[in-house]
Amino acid sequence: MNHTLKRLLGAAAAVATGATALLGTGVGTADAAGRVRVHCDRAERPLWSEGPSRNLTAHGCDLPKDKRRWYVVEIDNLAQPDYKSDYFNGGVSRTETLRKKTLSCMGYTSEKGTVNWFGCPPR
Repeated sequence: MNHTLKRLLGAAAAVATGATALLGTGVGTADAAGRVRVHCDRAERPLWSEGPSRNLTAHGCDLPKDKRRWYVVEIDNLAQPDYKSDYFNGGVSRTETLRKKTLSCMGYTSEKGTVNWFGCPPR
């Protein structure tokens, strides 16, 4: 991915995060920073030449009933395939499996038992 595009995407994420913080979001059980805790049994997060992806695909998640920004996602098993190139079809050189990993994510979409978390900065 070219550096100008990365900067533009980063700036867009920062603006979206700031706007959400200023406007506030729904009502629900959250910590002082407005994050909701959720648990997922397993997840996959690709590793690229620039580091881990900011997206995460998870399974077996207990999702909250209210939509908020900034979720604390606790994962039992996180698989991180290390891709040989910046494309999925480039092949995997190795896979790391992390146990009991916690990440913060901006939001999610879900479909048929799969949850796609986005905006999860590397820790």
